[in-house]
Amino acid sequence: MATLDDVRKAIEAALENLSPAKAQQLAKSFADPDTAKDQIAKAATEMLEWSQRSRERLREFVGREIASQLASMGVATRADVDGVKKRVRELERRAGMTASGRGAATKKPAAKKASARKPATTKPASSASS
Repeated sequence: MATLDDVRKAIEAALENLSPAKAQQLAKSFADPDTAKDQIAKAATEMLEWSQRSRERLREFVGREIASQLASMGVATRADVDGVKKRVRELERRAGMTASGRGAATKKPAAKKASARKPATTKPASSASS
């Protein structure tokens, strides 16, 4: 009969990256002293496979849970953000905004700001003279 320590070791084996040597050692600890070496080796191989499947299932479960929690908080997924980026690029292309067009569009507001500043600086100067 398995002891609590044996159960703990088995659970740890499922969660950690079980090495072949550790699997062999674990299989020996579970087996009777008169168990044949080939049976211990087979048990070790099965433990390695079981450990890998268990880690994969746990990883998938945690991934689903994280995705669910993020969705419930309204956090956008990478696919959502990529979709928005694609849509923005498409709208920019339709509006005739290219990489060089963006630079030109940026220069126009800068020119407006500069012209807007000139009257503002001249007004205080003329009001200071009066």
